[in-house]
Amino acid sequence: MITVIPAYQPDHALIDVVGALRAASDEPILVVDDGSGPDYGVVFAEIRRQGAVVVGYPRNRGKGYALKTGFAAVLRTWPGHDVVCADSDGQHAVADIHAVAARLADDPSPRRIVLGEGALHTGVPLRSRIGNTATRLLFRMATGLRVHDTQTGLRGYPADQLPELLQVPGYRYEYELNVLLHARKADWMIDSLPIATVYRDGNSSSHFRPLVDSARIYAPLLRFCASSLTAFAIDTAALLALSATTGSLLVAVVGARAISAGVNFAINRRLVFPAGRQRPAVGAAARYLALLVAMLAANWALLTLLTGAGLALVLAKIVTDSSLFTVNYLLQRRLVFGSGRPVSRPPTGSAAPQPSASSPMSASR
Repeated sequence: MITVIPAYQPDHALIDVVGALRAASDEPILVVDDGSGPDYGVVFAEIRRQGAVVVGYPRNRGKGYALKTGFAAVLRTWPGHDVVCADSDGQHAVADIHAVAARLADDPSPRRIVLGEGALHTGVPLRSRIGNTATRLLFRMATGLRVHDTQTGLRGYPADQLPELLQVPGYRYEYELNVLLHARKADWMIDSLPIATVYRDGNSSSHFRPLVDSARIYAPLLRFCASSLTAFAIDTAALLALSATTGSLLVAVVGARAISAGVNFAINRRLVFPAGRQRPAVGAAARYLALLVAMLAANWALLTLLTGAGLALVLAKIVTDSSLFTVNYLLQRRLVFGSGRPVSRPPTGSAAPQPSASSPMSASR
């Protein structure tokens, strides 16, 4: 087992983590310096002295890039070894890191992830509780899976999985959520292990930027929401116009959906589910049309039921579309646009991220 720790401008907590890991086991420790800069050289020098291997590059690229760099280094230097990823800020106890490694070793299945999930209760900083709760709910909406802590940095990956992890899109904080989304799509097993999470000084050492990084994490769902709202506005306007001119709810529903569907398909294929562009547009259009018919039938049935019960058409439209939103997202993501493999552009132009020549791998043992 290899412990991979991405680190950006680390403090003394990283020295404590590496020291505790080395005291408990002689398993290799790989730390990725995510462009921390010369001011942090003393920290990396100390963990080298403790026996950690350090790789890195000159400028900050993001946590996802650092993890991919670590995976590439493991494939080159320790092929066949499982990987446990941990954070550099001391949030994860050594016992829990080893527990994740043990759980990974218990099952030889290559298509699985072990998540060390901390409890979100008293003692967890407010921004961490809010972020975890929001992401958990959105992840469940997008995948149908219950994952208690989607943002945990303590994860175990089998050795055979590393090449595929290098192809998952994302180079910053969104990467870890993308891994979970990919796991759901690829039918990997997600195995959860309860852990104790330690927040030092209210998690003040975290480099997570709430607005910018949350936008990156939630981008796929936010794009889908924006696309759906655009289609909803077009659909509602057309529905009201056609209903007033034809007097037929069925004609109004079908006509309005036909108008908005073209816009929605184009936006979703290009911006919301870009992996779908790897497949022919004709096939995606055929699947979208089949889903459209099914959703249209459900839409018309619910609208008929609600307006028949005396609800105003606009309010009935809002209730109906809100009810079908999650179902539509899941089916589009999985059946319509989900057949293409995730595509990642390696940041250095090679098959996988590579450490900079100025920061070669080194170890002092």
